[in-house]
Amino acid sequence: MGSGDPVGSDVGLLAPGRAGLPAESATGDRAFLQALLDAEAALTRAQASLGLAPAKAAVAVTAAADAARFDVRDLALRARGGGNPVIPLVADLTAAVEAVDAGHAPYVHRGATSQDIMDTATMLVSARTLDLILADLARTEVALERLAREHRDTVMPGRTLTQHAVPTTFGLKAAGWRSLVLDARDRVQAVRDRLPAQLGGAAGTLAAFTAYGTPDTGALVEAFARELNLAAPVLPWHTLRTPVADLAGALAFTAGALGKAATDVLTLARTEIRELSEGTGGGSSAMPHKANPVRSTLVAAAARRAPQLAATLYGSLAAEDERPAGAWHAEWEPLRDLLRLVGGAARDTAELTEGLRVHADAMRAHLYLTHGLIVSERLSAELAPVLGRARAKDLLTRAARRATAEDRSLVELLAEEPELKDLDLVALTDPTQYTGSARALTDRALERS
Repeated sequence: MGSGDPVGSDVGLLAPGRAGLPAESATGDRAFLQALLDAEAALTRAQASLGLAPAKAAVAVTAAADAARFDVRDLALRARGGGNPVIPLVADLTAAVEAVDAGHAPYVHRGATSQDIMDTATMLVSARTLDLILADLARTEVALERLAREHRDTVMPGRTLTQHAVPTTFGLKAAGWRSLVLDARDRVQAVRDRLPAQLGGAAGTLAAFTAYGTPDTGALVEAFARELNLAAPVLPWHTLRTPVADLAGALAFTAGALGKAATDVLTLARTEIRELSEGTGGGSSAMPHKANPVRSTLVAAAARRAPQLAATLYGSLAAEDERPAGAWHAEWEPLRDLLRLVGGAARDTAELTEGLRVHADAMRAHLYLTHGLIVSERLSAELAPVLGRARAKDLLTRAARRATAEDRSLVELLAEEPELKDLDLVALTDPTQYTGSARALTDRALERS
């Protein structure tokens, strides 16, 4: 086997959206192992801070809690015995502390249950990954603000149901993408700020901690959370999975928000449209001429996968009793996949928007593809007072059909109508002069920070 990877190791061969990115490292097996160890060490330190464990025990456990000291693959295989990796890890961590100072080994995992450590580690991994995502969302927001300002007056066809509708501006489109990114940022930040530690003991009563002489379990929970820079929960949440559901919702929304921009780029980067193109396109194994919109493709793929992963996490809300069998276990892989997907999509979107090429000439040229029909809405409003509403509608319907059939411009056909001789038809049919409040809307959107 190459590079010493164990059989079945997932190195991202089928996941180019996250391969090699910080989000992949932050959610890898070793990162999860370190988070588990961080939780164990924090628990001993919290107990020591309240006089419930010797200070030297906290030092010994923290020193031993280094992922490099443990065999991830061996822990994974042994996890099958008890259904989670915390059980074998506690045994190995205890042995590591005992090797240094046997007197402090009993303070490893004291009073906790496996789910306390696993849930807390999951929140740590999530927090660390969300910080990466937030940084990339900030990059994207800056890039989109620049694009919106630079192109606030760059007119392009607005499309509805895949067809030309009325003119719009690329600045307004970019401002819309930015609004979604800011919505995602706000949701992710709110969830990040609320990610809680987990401490409840065997059945959510903290009974073992009281048995070990903890006079104020609330103070212990707060000290534990403080050691990890996580929120202190009001209650143990072994079967109250609001934190995971909120995390799922924020991540799925973010994937969709980024997917909107990516999908637009994919459409507008088509060869026959080419109003946009990625700064550096990807190649093809068979066609040397291609520069594929790879960043957009990967983001769009993430947006399609994320809702199903979030659905599994929402499904785990229905968790029985005080500790569940299956519902909790079902969360681990989809949550990691979701963190990785969105982490990769956020990085790809930042790179996409920072290098996006806007082809304003193509946008302007496409305004005239329908021989002026793109401003038919305006003409309906302008001609109704002159001809009457019914007559104006009939005239424009017939003129639109002739423009398409005869390959003639709408202004040319309307100029043949004696009733319209006093109107400036050239101005009325100029698509660059019919963008409504696009400029004002763009400016309004950019006021948001």
